[in-house]
Amino acid sequence: MTDAGPLQVYRQRASHGAEADLELALTLLQRTRAAKALRIRDSQSDGGIAPLLRLYRPEPTVAFGQRDQRLPGFAAAAQGCREEGFTPLVRRAGGRAAAYHPGSLVIDHIEPDPDPIRASQTRFTEFGELLREALETAGVSARLGPIPGEYCPGDHSIHGISRVDPDLRIKLIGTAQRVISSGWLFSSSIIVEDGASIRRVLSRAYAALGLPWDPLTAGAITDLGVDTTVENIEAAVLQVYRRHWALEEIDEPSPTPPSVNARR
Repeated sequence: MTDAGPLQVYRQRASHGAEADLELALTLLQRTRAAKALRIRDSQSDGGIAPLLRLYRPEPTVAFGQRDQRLPGFAAAAQGCREEGFTPLVRRAGGRAAAYHPGSLVIDHIEPDPDPIRASQTRFTEFGELLREALETAGVSARLGPIPGEYCPGDHSIHGISRVDPDLRIKLIGTAQRVISSGWLFSSSIIVEDGASIRRVLSRAYAALGLPWDPLTAGAITDLGVDTTVENIEAAVLQVYRRHWALEEIDEPSPTPPSVNARR
């Protein structure tokens, strides 16, 4: 990944709730559409949108794929999630059910882009390698690529390998991407602590959906014998990001481009 200039960092201190957290990412992506409209209207303006990195610890959530919602067992799967204390949601992307909770770190990287589709596949590899490197920095033996039987399978998952038992491999990071005409959102969730509750809720969800998987592929970094915390993993992610971007921390992003606000 080449150096890419300045990047605003928004460390969201508290969850807004499972659904609101998911929607905020899409709202921030839509800012690029407003910025694009402003550039078209005023050739002297850059649109006022800087690339943004948002990090937060989510409420217990199971994000189902749209295909999951069409399966006959979806209602039972959603109810099982609620009974385990997780909010079931349907995300606007592909894939299968994935779970995260306050022992996780969610990373949303949002950038305006006049041609967002051009490098969409390359992004999966580049961000996958960046996140793998962050885990290695934090003392996790990590690899980019799927493992047999994993939940929400994907070619660009990141899994960890136990230092005690090399046969134990756990999916630690799932990635997803949403592209609109004016920019892109690359979202990742890292399961750091409390892997047992992730295995438990996904076991109920996948059983109800009738989807085969291996529960041993679900868990957290701490299940691999690594003594760490969400705060440590966040610090490692930012450390690797600093090698490629000039980070600027902000208190909170504006929901619309600053130059749009100024014209109201």
